[in-house]
Amino acid sequence: MADPLTAAVAIGWGMKAAGWIASPVISDLFKKASSYLGFDASEKLIELEPKILLLERVMGAVEGSPCRPRLEGLYSKLKSAFYEAEEILDDVEYYRLEKKIQDDRLKSEVAGPSRRLKEIWSAVAKSSPLKHQESGMSKVKLKKKLETIEEIINDTCKVLERMNLQSLSGANQSHCVAANSRGSVTTSRPLSKIIGRDEDCDKIVAMLHEKEEHGQPDTNRVPCYSVVGIHGVGGSGKSTLAQLVCTREKKDAHFNLVMWVHVSRDFAVDALYMEMFEAATGTLCPQLRNRDTLQDMLEEKLRGKHFLLVLDDVWYNIRDVTRSESLQQILSPLQAGEAGSKILVTSRTKDALLALGATEKRCIPISALDKNIFCNLLMHYALHGVPADDHTRRILEDIGQEIAKKLNGSPLAARIVGGQLHIRQNAEFWRSVRDRDLLNETMGALWWSYHHLREQVKRCFAFCSIFPRRHCLERHELVQIWAAEGFARCTSEGEEMEDVCYEYFDDLVSASFLQLKAKECPLERDYYLIHDFLHDLAKKMFDEELITKKICQLYNIRTLIIGSPYSEEAVGEQVLKCLFKRLRKLRVLIISAGDLMNNDVPLDVAVPSCIGQLWHLRYLAFRPAFYEARGRRIILPSTFTKLFHMQTLDFGFTEMVVFSSCEDICSLINLRHVIFSGVVDLRSIDRLMSLRTMPAFDVRKRQGYELRQLRDLNKLRGELWIMGLEKVRSKAEGLEANLAGKEGLSILKLSWGWSGEASPEVQAEVLEGLCPPKDLKSLIIEGHRGPRYPSWMHNGGPKKVNHLELMDCSLQPGPELGGFCAHLRELTIFGCSWDALPDYMEHLTSLQTLHIMYCRNIRIQSLPTLPQSMKDFNLRTDNEVLLSSCKTVADPDWQKIKHITYVSIGNNMDTEPSAMKMGVVQDRNEALKIAVRHLFRSVWLRGLLSSTSNHARG
Repeated sequence: MADPLTAAVAIGWGMKAAGWIASPVISDLFKKASSYLGFDASEKLIELEPKILLLERVMGAVEGSPCRPRLEGLYSKLKSAFYEAEEILDDVEYYRLEKKIQDDRLKSEVAGPSRRLKEIWSAVAKSSPLKHQESGMSKVKLKKKLETIEEIINDTCKVLERMNLQSLSGANQSHCVAANSRGSVTTSRPLSKIIGRDEDCDKIVAMLHEKEEHGQPDTNRVPCYSVVGIHGVGGSGKSTLAQLVCTREKKDAHFNLVMWVHVSRDFAVDALYMEMFEAATGTLCPQLRNRDTLQDMLEEKLRGKHFLLVLDDVWYNIRDVTRSESLQQILSPLQAGEAGSKILVTSRTKDALLALGATEKRCIPISALDKNIFCNLLMHYALHGVPADDHTRRILEDIGQEIAKKLNGSPLAARIVGGQLHIRQNAEFWRSVRDRDLLNETMGALWWSYHHLREQVKRCFAFCSIFPRRHCLERHELVQIWAAEGFARCTSEGEEMEDVCYEYFDDLVSASFLQLKAKECPLERDYYLIHDFLHDLAKKMFDEELITKKICQLYNIRTLIIGSPYSEEAVGEQVLKCLFKRLRKLRVLIISAGDLMNNDVPLDVAVPSCIGQLWHLRYLAFRPAFYEARGRRIILPSTFTKLFHMQTLDFGFTEMVVFSSCEDICSLINLRHVIFSGVVDLRSIDRLMSLRTMPAFDVRKRQGYELRQLRDLNKLRGELWIMGLEKVRSKAEGLEANLAGKEGLSILKLSWGWSGEASPEVQAEVLEGLCPPKDLKSLIIEGHRGPRYPSWMHNGGPKKVNHLELMDCSLQPGPELGGFCAHLRELTIFGCSWDALPDYMEHLTSLQTLHIMYCRNIRIQSLPTLPQSMKDFNLRTDNEVLLSSCKTVADPDWQKIKHITYVSIGNNMDTEPSAMKMGVVQDRNEALKIAVRHLFRSVWLRGLLSSTSNHARG
C-alpha cells in the first residue's frame, strides 16, 4: 500500500477531477449523441480517449501547481458542457417517447369509431410542429455542446503540455505503482501496543478453536482446514487484529505451526509458496524454477501438521478469472495438513473471504473503536515514552481529544497523526495540527481502495455523500435512485438497470464502503451505513456544487431530498409549485415531511399540475410521516402522465393515491416501481411492461381494471396482492392474469371480498386459473369460499412454498395437499370456518411455526400430532376443553407440544394469551425472534381486522 502521506497529493480537487474525467461517461455520451446526429463516433473517440487518459494520469499531481486555477476552471466548464449535452439527449428521448405514445393512441383510436379520426389527426397536428421544431433545435444545441467538450479537452491538454508533464506524469504513475505493488509487507508481530481489540480477538480465537467434522487430510472432498476472515476498509485495523490473534495463538500453542504470509494485490504463487515454506520451517527456501517441485516440498513440510496460516491483505476481483484461479492455487498444498487446521484471512472485501471458503458467519467485519478507546489509541501514538510533566500532558490530552474527533475513528489516521504529534511535544504545534485538514493527510489508504473500484461504482459511492452522516440506507431504494440518475452501465442487451446497480451495491458492501447496520431488534429491516471516515471521502468525490450552490442557481440540480420520515415540518403547496417550476432538471425528488400541505379537504394532498414540467424526473417519493399517513389521499394531476421518463413512484405509508382525471397511467411506459402501503388507483396498466414492483392490484367492474391487465407484466417481482377477486367470473379470466409467467414473484396474496358476488363454484374455478409461478415462496389466500382447492396445489404449481396463510377460508385442506406443503416452514390458519384441523400435520417435517387463530367453529377435543421440527405454536380458540388439555402437564395434547420452544395459548377474547417455554431454548436469539414476531403479529392482526372491515364496507 502506498504511504498515505505520500499519496495525499492525489487527494482533494485532483481526486475529484480525475475520478470524474476517467469515468466512461464522456465516451458513452459521444456514442449516444452520434446515434442521434447520424455520424460515426469511433474515430472521434480514438482521438479523444488518449487525451482523457492523460488528464486522468496527471490531474492528481497538479494539486499544488500554479496552473491549477486554470485547470480547475476548464474542468468546471467540461462538467457543465457534459451535463448540458446529457440533458439535451434526455429531451430528445422525451420527444421520442411522446411521439410513440401519440402514435400508439392514434392506432387504438383508429380501430374505434371512424367519426373521431379527423379530430384525432387535428389534435396531433396541433402538437407536432412545436415538437419537431424543438427536436431540430436540439440537434444544433447538441452538436455545439459536443464541440465544446472536445475544445475543452484539447485546451486542457495544451495547458498540461506547457507544464513539466514528464515529471508530473511520472510522479502520478509512481503512486499508481505503489498502490498496485505489494507495498510495505506486514509480519505476524504488531508494531506496538494494541489498544481496544481484545474482544474482537477473543471472538476470532474462539472460531479458530472450534472443533469440526473433517475428512482425512488426503481426501479431495473435504479440506483439512476451515477459513475465518476479517474484512474492512483500508486502514481500519484488520492486519493489527490478525497480529494480535497470531501473538495469542503462539502463546497458547493450540496449533503446532503458525505461519504468516502477506499476499497483497499483485502476488506471485511461487513467491507465496516460498514464504509459506520459510514460515513453516524457519529456513530459507531453495530457489526452484519448477512449481510442482516447490509445491511437493511445501506439502511435505505441512504433512500431518495442525497449522494456522494467516493470509494478510488478500485482494480479489470476481471478474478477474486468472487472479481467482491463482488464489485457489495458493490453497492447494495446504490439504496435506492435519484435520482441524485453520486459515485466517484479512481483506478489504468479503468476496475474497467467501472465495477462499469462509462461511457467512465466519466473515467478521472489523468493528469501529469506541470513541474513548480511539482517543487513547491516538494518545498512545502521540505521547508514549515522552517525558512530560502532568500539566503539559493534560493540556496536550485536551487538544488531542479535539484532534481525535476529526479522525472519524480510523486507526490508520491515529497512527499517522499520532506519529506527527509525537515528534513535537508542544501545545502550539498540536493546535496547528488540530486546525489543519487532517482528512486530506490521512485519506491515502481509503483513496487507493476507492481507486480500485469500477468507475460506475465510484460514481454510485460518491452520490452517497448527499445523505446525512449515519443515515440509514435501504438497498432497494438506493439502487432505484442510482438507476434514475443514469448510473447503470448495461453491457449486454436485455440487461436490467436495477440488476446492474444491485451489482454496484454489492461491490460497495463487499469492499466495506457500505456496512450493514446492527439491528436493534431481530425483525428490523436491513439498513446500511457509510462509515464517517468514508463519508468524508464520498464528499470529496461528489460534485459539491450541487449541494452548495445558492438558491438562485439551483436550476441545475438533479437530486433533491427534503426532510425525513420523522420531520414535523410541513411542505406547503406554494413551496412545491416553486420547486416544480424552477428545478426543471430534477431527476430524483424525495419529500418526507410531517405534512404535505393542507387543502380544503384536510386529508387530501393535491399535487400541483406544474409537476408535469419536470420532464427529466425519474424518481418521485411523497412520504408523509407515518402518524400523518392514516387516511391520507394523494391526488395526482392529469399532467402527471406527461412524465414519460418516470421509473419509481414511492408514496410511503399513504393509504390512497388517485388521479384527478380519467387519464391512463399507461403513458408512463418506463415506470418500473410503484411503492405504497395502501391502494393506488392504477387504470389501464397493461402497457407498463417494465413494471417490476406493484404490491397491490384491485380488480373492478370497470374498463381498465380487469384482471387481464396483469397478463403481460411478467417482470413483476417480490410481492403482489390481488384484491377484488369476487368480481372475476371464470377460470378463463383467471388464466388471463398469467401469474405462472411472473417468475420473479416470491409472495402472492389472493383476496376475495365479502360481497357474495361470486358463487363458491365460481370462486373455485377462478382459483384454478390463478396458478402461481413455480418458484413462489409465500402464498396467502383470503376469503376463499370454494368447495375445493385447485389442482395446481398438488400438481403443476409451485413446489417449494415455505409460508402458507389461509384466512377466512371455508374449506379444510385435505391430504392431497401434502406434496404442496412438503417444504412448508410457516402455516397460519386465521378466521377459517373449519370444524377440525388437518390430520396430516406430522408429515410436514419442515414446519417450524404454526398459528391457529380465531377459528371459532373448531370443535375437536385434541390436537393432531405435530412434527418434531416445530419451534413456535400459537393457538387462539374458544374450545375450552382443547385449551385446558394443552395446558395440563402429561395430557396427550400437552405431550404433543412439549417439544416446542415457544407456545402461546388463549381464547379468542384474550388480549395477551399465556406463553409457555415448553422445551429448552438452545438459541436465545431464536427465542427472541419468536417473541418479537408474536408482538408484531399482534399489531398486524389488529390492523388487519380494521382493514378487512373497511374493505367489506367498501
